Amino acid sequence: MTLTERFLKYVSFCTTSDENTNLTPSTPGQMEFAQYLRDELTALGMTDVLLDDNGYVTATLPANCEGKPVIGFIAHMDTAPDASGKNVQPRIVRNYDGGDILLNEAENIILETAKYPEILNYRGQDIIVTNGKTLLGADDKAGLAEIVTAMDYLLRHPEIKHGKIRIGFTPDEEIGQGADHFDVKAFGCDWAYTMDGGAIGELEFENFNAAACKIHVHGVNVHPGSAYHKMQNSMRIAYQLAVMLPRWETPEHTEGYEGFYHLIGMNGTVEETTLSYIIRDHDRARFESRKRELEHLVRKVNREYGEGTAEIEMRDQYYNMREKIEPVMHIIDLAEEAMKAVGVTPKVKPIRGGTDGARLSFEGLPCPNIFAGGENFHSRFEYLPIPSMEKACQVILEIIRMA
Repeated sequence: MTLTERFLKYVSFCTTSDENTNLTPSTPGQMEFAQYLRDELTALGMTDVLLDDNGYVTATLPANCEGKPVIGFIAHMDTAPDASGKNVQPRIVRNYDGGDILLNEAENIILETAKYPEILNYRGQDIIVTNGKTLLGADDKAGLAEIVTAMDYLLRHPEIKHGKIRIGFTPDEEIGQGADHFDVKAFGCDWAYTMDGGAIGELEFENFNAAACKIHVHGVNVHPGSAYHKMQNSMRIAYQLAVMLPRWETPEHTEGYEGFYHLIGMNGTVEETTLSYIIRDHDRARFESRKRELEHLVRKVNREYGEGTAEIEMRDQYYNMREKIEPVMHIIDLAEEAMKAVGVTPKVKPIRGGTDGARLSFEGLPCPNIFAGGENFHSRFEYLPIPSMEKACQVILEIIRMA
């Protein structure tokens, strides 16, 4: 099976994660996909292939020479709940000509170069797109396909000398739970890489500090005809709270190292409204300040409308891995050299997001992030240049050769 064929097979599985089920994996499609991957890895000839009850898949490529470090490669099986991952219909645009791409003629859904100018970097390449109704799933099924294809290549080419290689596939990364049940000690690596970055060349060892927050606003419902000085509309109170946050500190107005508050969900009635936020900042002190600001706004609402009107739940999700990677920067140097060796220009940049590797780094497994090749993740306009995916696979092989 070729790399592209493998990727197209993987996206046929619906693996959207769901933070509301309180299960691991959070959705049954992820376990179905994990079972497929377990069987595929076994058929390829990997050893120690294990699928645990939480949907984590691990396997080993045994060393064929002595004195090499044990390196891991990790990717996640779920896709983001931001867009549908059901019944993905991929299509390959051959020899992309640089124009707009009509994704869905019936619904006039167009991937426009004016809105997504990065696609012009891939003129002349074969590009995998969606039909405009779902995401594609390159995040992170491209990473999965690259890792499995690299292992397949090494199994068929035993003349390539390498140390012990471990691979790990996680569920629920997109809802911040991918490392919850990852057994770092059993994985047994000196270091690892997540194949979960975006465009070709990306190499990342800085990420956001991240927290998730829910604010529950309680109201009082009375018939509107007799509501004078009695009704408290929780939706209006929640809206009042939301607009007290800085207007420009949102994802659509920030870039680089700038942090933000992101309202990802709002569900309510007169009696009860819930605001769901994620909080992000590269700087730990600013991150803590953002959390305190939300707590302050909740207290402010309670002073105005009565104690208990608003309640806040907050949990940290992951932290900036930079402090754990800087003492072992040779693993970044190795990845950069591997990229250059296969003709890829490294682009070291901060992640405006997170990966399983962030949490794993704090659990004792240094784990920076390498590009998987896709663009417009979490969107129905997601696409994947096939040469970028092929280069990512070559980078894996070159890291293993050079280690």
